[in-house]
Amino acid sequence: MTTQQKTIKSEISLTGKGLHSGVDVQITFKPAPANHGFIFVRTDLPNAPVIRALAENVVDTSRGTSLEENGVRVATIEHVLAAFSGMGIDNAIIEIKGPEAPIMGGSSQKFVEAIRKAGIQELKAARNFFKIKEKIVFSDEENHVDLIIYPDDHLSLNVLIDYNSNVLGNQYAILDHIDDFEKEISMSRTFVFFHELEYLASKGLIKGGDINNAIIIMDRVVAQEEVDRVADLFEKPHIKVNSEGILNNVDLHFPNEPARHKLLDLLGDLALVGQPILGKIVATRPGHYANTRLAKELRQEIKKKASRKAAPEYDPNKPPVYSIEDLKKMLPHRYPFLMVDKIIHIDENCVVGIKNLSFNELFFQGHFPTEHVMPGVLQIEALAQVGGILVLSAVDEPEKYSTYFIKIDKVKFKHKVVPGDTLILKMEQIALMRRGIITMYGQGFVGDKLVVEGELMAQVVKNKE
Repeated sequence: MTTQQKTIKSEISLTGKGLHSGVDVQITFKPAPANHGFIFVRTDLPNAPVIRALAENVVDTSRGTSLEENGVRVATIEHVLAAFSGMGIDNAIIEIKGPEAPIMGGSSQKFVEAIRKAGIQELKAARNFFKIKEKIVFSDEENHVDLIIYPDDHLSLNVLIDYNSNVLGNQYAILDHIDDFEKEISMSRTFVFFHELEYLASKGLIKGGDINNAIIIMDRVVAQEEVDRVADLFEKPHIKVNSEGILNNVDLHFPNEPARHKLLDLLGDLALVGQPILGKIVATRPGHYANTRLAKELRQEIKKKASRKAAPEYDPNKPPVYSIEDLKKMLPHRYPFLMVDKIIHIDENCVVGIKNLSFNELFFQGHFPTEHVMPGVLQIEALAQVGGILVLSAVDEPEKYSTYFIKIDKVKFKHKVVPGDTLILKMEQIALMRRGIITMYGQGFVGDKLVVEGELMAQVVKNKE
């Protein structure tokens, strides 16, 4: 597995029809610098507007994945992104003269061939992997869709599809190593059921569809007259149904080509995460909606981690939001167990407090006599008291309520906290409060250094009279 970012060596262009628009489209791949990612450029529009290939820009997944940014849209981008991801490319400029990427045979093969022809360039910057550290699940029970990512040291994908079709049956596709994408997945074509064709045409879609860029599945017995009528609707030659239930008399590249194409789509949609993934993905009945929802969840995790790395800004010259006197009115704790001196920031979901540590703290005398260290349990207690302020600031008569720990999870102590330190305590609400139970993610910083972090769950209880 390469650890350096990659782009293409030279510019290369392709032309083809858009699957749904039916218009002639030119697509051009250009090299991009490190940390650039994938960016689409609509060169057919004034000022060549840019659309970043990120999950938050997904606006439609009905028959392909569409992105929109600043009112400008580009459609059917999943096969292009699958080609770049499958070839280990991290950065590229993708110029499109048209509203959607060309269908180019219904797979990623033509795009992979273009990337090969342009050449692959290794960049000096290291790849910024998104490493899955715990199981992540997206489920759509109504449609029997499950996407699960497990921790692993490399990317692999397993896909199961089941459309209750006697022709397709249950199909399973596996990509154990991304290096096998070109040979095992890239030529797998999109597919459609015969009974969907008229509906799609009535919606103004698949104007660029052709028997050469899609596998058409006959999932029921259809009279030749109906086949001829649909062929006339699309202004295509008359074709006879073959015995395998495939309309267009083409040989499948693989017996499970539809499942492999769903894997291709999944890889392309997950490119919208913006970073290569290290994890094992197991997908049951995936589709563009579920794929991009999962990508959005991963993007949120990336953003959270990025924001959590930075320590809150602390300016001691600014007046606090809550002083120690304010805190005494809200918290029941008193000397020697009040572990927060002031609150410097509070909003609907986040609070930041300060604990100044001097040698005079009682716990330093015994922990430890020869090396003074703030006990980890007291760091957690300090975080909890700050989190309590977030909750109690939102209720009337906060002095009539108390918060009690019911769970502490994923706690890590990264550096010692010693006399003279100023402990900056940040608590973020990560789940809506239900039945008085709240879950928060807490961090403690000394300067810019993260010293403690963890998830805390507490119950807010009204005190007895």
